[in-house]
Amino acid sequence: MIGRITNQMTASMMLSGIESDLDQLDTTQQELSTGLTINEPSDNPSGTSLVLALNTTQSNLTSYSNNVSDGTGWSDAATSALSDMTNAVQRVQELVEEAANGTQNQSDMSASADEVNQLIDEIKSDADTQYNGQYIFSGSATTTQPYQSGSDDTYAGNTASVTREIGPGTSLAVNVDLSSVLGNGQTTSGQPSGDGLLLNTLRNIADDMQSGNSSALSGTDLADLTNNLNSLTALSTNMGAVTDRLQMASSRITSLQNSTTDTLSNTEDADMAATETKFSSEQAAFEAALQGGADIVQESLMNFLGSGTG
Repeated sequence: MIGRITNQMTASMMLSGIESDLDQLDTTQQELSTGLTINEPSDNPSGTSLVLALNTTQSNLTSYSNNVSDGTGWSDAATSALSDMTNAVQRVQELVEEAANGTQNQSDMSASADEVNQLIDEIKSDADTQYNGQYIFSGSATTTQPYQSGSDDTYAGNTASVTREIGPGTSLAVNVDLSSVLGNGQTTSGQPSGDGLLLNTLRNIADDMQSGNSSALSGTDLADLTNNLNSLTALSTNMGAVTDRLQMASSRITSLQNSTTDTLSNTEDADMAATETKFSSEQAAFEAALQGGADIVQESLMNFLGSGTG
């Protein structure tokens, strides 16, 4: 047997419907305001888990991208400094070849020696290049100036690598061991004649020019300088390989960032045109429900008043 539908039941159902319409309208309005379909976990539990995972991925990619940018700054600074050093050594090579042919007088040789000493100072200055306030050729001792100005050519840094994490479990050394090419000059402990590396060779060249020792210039000095220049070129090549790795990493990270952003957008972004249309429809339905509820209340009130006067 179906019971009688009372005014109270009608009003209760009416209010329930209005509250449901109002909740849906509020949800849609929030989507319009934020531009997102997921504004709290209950909106889409599985979608929320995916969004959290994607946001974590984006955060990691941003960190890797920052490391690549920093590493690129290091490699660019190192490449420029090594290029300047190479130019200086090539100039010394020209001076040695001119002095070694035996046609220069002592005044010319002394002038060449002065120029070599100036080029040594320039090379040491390049070796002291900094990026972002850190010495790039001091190994991990980035606050230590690797070479002091003046006649002391002792290397003050270390040979440790400076690395940047450019991907999951992937670290790349962004520095090179310049001391393996420049060395410690003529005063290396335990090696009275020096270490045979670039600064040692350049000091010997300057001394031999100053003393007019053309035979040493055409023999040992020129041979040592050629070997040192080859070592410097190899170091520049290594730095170029680091730059290439960083460029590839940057491209890979950018691609992953774009892909992650697209997936994130597809998961949580609202279709604004569709949402606006939905909002208009829900608003119209809500206003109709309010109007219908007002009519029901008014009719019920009239019936109540009519029954009271009878």
